[in-house]
Amino acid sequence: MSLVEKMKNDFRSPYGWVFVLLALIRLFFNAVIPLTDKTEARYGEIARLMAETGNWIVPQIDYGVPFWAKPPLSTWLSAGSISLLGDDEFALRLPFWIMAISIALLLIPYGHQKKINGLIPGIVLLTLPEFFLHAGVLSTDLMLSFSVAITMIGFWEFLHSEKSRISGLLFFVGIGLGLLAKGPIIGVLSFPPLFVWCIIHRISLKRIFQIPWLLGGLLSLLIAFPWYYLMEVNSPGFIEYFLVGEHFLRFIDSSWSGDKYGFPKQQPLGIIWAFLLAGALPWSFVLMGQLKNKLKKVWDDPWQLFLWLWILWTPFFFTFSKSLIHTYTLPVMIPIALLITHHWPTLERKKSMFYIAVGLPVLLIGVYFLEPTQKILSSSTDKTLVFHPEVESSELYAFPFKSYSSQFYSKGKIKIITPDALEKMVEDSTSFSIIIKKRQLEDFPSEVMSKLKLLRERRKDGLYQLK
Repeated sequence: MSLVEKMKNDFRSPYGWVFVLLALIRLFFNAVIPLTDKTEARYGEIARLMAETGNWIVPQIDYGVPFWAKPPLSTWLSAGSISLLGDDEFALRLPFWIMAISIALLLIPYGHQKKINGLIPGIVLLTLPEFFLHAGVLSTDLMLSFSVAITMIGFWEFLHSEKSRISGLLFFVGIGLGLLAKGPIIGVLSFPPLFVWCIIHRISLKRIFQIPWLLGGLLSLLIAFPWYYLMEVNSPGFIEYFLVGEHFLRFIDSSWSGDKYGFPKQQPLGIIWAFLLAGALPWSFVLMGQLKNKLKKVWDDPWQLFLWLWILWTPFFFTFSKSLIHTYTLPVMIPIALLITHHWPTLERKKSMFYIAVGLPVLLIGVYFLEPTQKILSSSTDKTLVFHPEVESSELYAFPFKSYSSQFYSKGKIKIITPDALEKMVEDSTSFSIIIKKRQLEDFPSEVMSKLKLLRERRKDGLYQLK
């Protein structure tokens, strides 16, 4: 039976309905949840600016202000999408949804190898909270995860597949894409576990040298080098900031003073393991149960050891960094799904775990419509302020700073204003609206505030307009 026929049978089964349900649930959230500050709205605004200005080489965080923190692969995808479909949340997130579903479908052969429904690996993947989240969140992490997966799987298939040359080149495609997704971190997350695995299983140097290093290296350079070169030419200083600052200083110093775009991410040492456990629920408990008292089997099984090294290296590496967020665990969600698939035929209580895992995304639909959830979402973005009915006909300002969501939803029209400028506009009776942070209200004279009416009040800020 061909792969296409097997896939048709996979989708005709109840697992096919579950897979489609999970995909549609994520697509629903992609459409209804606004861009939240700070990270997602920031990447949304960068993509909007790229599409608007037509500058596809230098990402911009504001008009004329280059964004040096990340390469542009994810931004290219979102900018291309909104160029075709319009600049809303759904269009921005659509490429990430497509990529997440594509990754899940690419795991089908690994299900067939275990004589189970080919969609089971993808279903497990989509029920991992960290992966489900990133199937519709604007960030660079999903494309990095895809790149790491291509690199790792390409290496494995080179050693175990008949079409080894193609797999070997796939290894280098992953490296090239990783350099465009998030930079040299692709090598940091991929090479050490591969090296350790080769040492443990005594892979000969002769076999390693059979990898098409020359052709593959050129392929990686062809994918990534042109953008790095053009970026440095068009925005001098990028290489030093990106390679030294983002890849070294940020790792060792969570309060790195040279950070142009981020915000402090001070975390306790080792918190990455808690992020991993939570981000892979409920399947993380299944893996811990499988690992208990079975270390000898893992050590002797090349595939299991390969996946475990892939899983454990990333959190081990970030154990020694205080500057991290939960998304750093995303690259190991794919090997977690593959490892669950490996054990699927012999898993105990797998039906119960399956129902729990699938039930959580379904439950989120109900949670979304609860009033507390709506309040949390509303307070995490300035969308409702920008689209307030009384704001559309006036100039919009912000003090003391403008958020990324206000930039995006106002299509870059919102401006920062000073207290002196605000006072003069009030004296001249100029029509305007302004978003003011509550802790900054004391910076304005009482006579100025008396002439402003409050349109909407939130916990940290308020929307005002000239009476």
